Amino acid sequence: MLESTKLVVCNMDRFFFVAGSVTMLLGVAAGAFGAHSLADYFAEHPDLEATYLTAVRYQLIHGLALLAVAWAASQWPGSLVNWAGFLLVAGVVIFSGSLYLLVMTDTPWLGAITRRAWWQATLVGALLAYVLGYLPSTFMNLGEPTSQAPASEPAQWIVLLLAGGLGMVAGAVLSFAQWLVLRKHVGRAGWWIPANMLAWLAGMPIIFWGIDAAQKWQSLPVAALIICGVLLLTGIVVGAIHGVFLVWMTAENHQQGK
Repeated sequence: MLESTKLVVCNMDRFFFVAGSVTMLLGVAAGAFGAHSLADYFAEHPDLEATYLTAVRYQLIHGLALLAVAWAASQWPGSLVNWAGFLLVAGVVIFSGSLYLLVMTDTPWLGAITRRAWWQATLVGALLAYVLGYLPSTFMNLGEPTSQAPASEPAQWIVLLLAGGLGMVAGAVLSFAQWLVLRKHVGRAGWWIPANMLAWLAGMPIIFWGIDAAQKWQSLPVAALIICGVLLLTGIVVGAIHGVFLVWMTAENHQQGK
């Protein structure tokens, strides 16, 4: 039993170390990409350069924080530390990802929506999701018995099912403030919340499955590749669902503008 507990601690330590390292590596790469490949684009859109640099800065800070969580997980293992790490992973996707998306998708219909309003709405939703995400782990940690006997882990299908439910709740929370902005300019804005719920219903189980798969490997490079692949797959799935709904939602506005 003790060996099993040590293995779990080691796995979480390794996972957060890999996640932090990969996050910082991609942050440095994004900074170099912006400085060289996007120089002409930023010359035409100077206001977007500051947004892009903010995204890179957030990503690097989250990477450092994940490395700190990796160390904390080896010293004080527990659900609270693990949740802090998972929320940091989600945070870099939400904060930096939304800013990268904002810079790269300057589509015409977004012109009616100020970047500041959209960024603020995303920030409010992300912060609210952070707070709500911490509550369950906090209550579980306070309610844990003093006994050191480890709790049995549920079956993977149950974990993935719960992850899907968590994704739906997170999608609704994250998109509510964005919907408040969209409804002033897009006729079908009411579909934005269901679209996010559907997107994260599909995306969150992929993240949980990837975390479980990465923990089973002793090799750090392999675990890092799994995490990168899972994040890429999640981005593709969530982005595709968002894209389909956005095209459909804004079609009516484009038709009216003709």
